[in-house]
Amino acid sequence: MRPGLRENALIGGVTDVNDKDRPMPPLIAFAGALGGLAVVRWAYKTAVRINRELEEARMERVAEAARSGEIPTLRRDPVTGAYRPG
Repeated sequence: MRPGLRENALIGGVTDVNDKDRPMPPLIAFAGALGGLAVVRWAYKTAVRINRELEEARMERVAEAARSGEIPTLRRDPVTGAYRPG
């Protein structure tokens, strides 16, 4: 050990560490991949849930409009041949 290295480390100084050649520990890489998969799974399930809720709300509006008779039927105009609410 070089002289003064222990004192430098105790004081909070910088020591010589060569991290360029050291690969990432496999456990950290695995934990990162697992965490990424968990986030993707959560986002997918949330998107499916939100789309289901939106579809249910849309279907309720359509059913309510049909019950109240707000949706007029279209009838063909004999003169122009165009379909109009009737």
